[in-house]
Amino acid sequence: SNIRNNTKSKKAILDPNYYNSLMNEIYGEEKTLQKVILTFTCFAIYIAILGLIGMSLFNTEQRTKEIGIRKVNGATISEILFMLNKSFIKWIVISFTIACPLAYYTLTIWLENFAYKTEMSWWLFALAGIFTLIIALTTVSWQSYKAAIRNPVEAFKDE
Repeated sequence: SNIRNNTKSKKAILDPNYYNSLMNEIYGEEKTLQKVILTFTCFAIYIAILGLIGMSLFNTEQRTKEIGIRKVNGATISEILFMLNKSFIKWIVISFTIACPLAYYTLTIWLENFAYKTEMSWWLFALAGIFTLIIALTTVSWQSYKAAIRNPVEAFKDE
């Protein structure tokens, strides 16, 4: 019996798939957690984009006459885009300022459970902020651009 156990352990050590299966056992929960987080992240980004589209549509509809007056007075498309995107940029910066410390704290606690520790770099948070800003500005600018290139006469037809 002792000899049989000894040969099984030697076979396990020599088996090239042994370490892969051992790592899959150890980190199986993390892989599942990764899939769940990725799914919910994509879902949250999709919902956020839909919300941004709705807010930008509402914002441009409310300011249609203002946009028309500014265009008649000689405002360029870039000035109108900046005017419409300014409030969204402000809210993105505020939310990023709140989210960074919370994310840092949560990730620090989560990383304490691993044997090999790694440090979080500031550029990861900066990259996440830039990525968020790009998604938001692309979404909002699309609606703002449509409002900025519209004929200003159409804004006053209801009068």
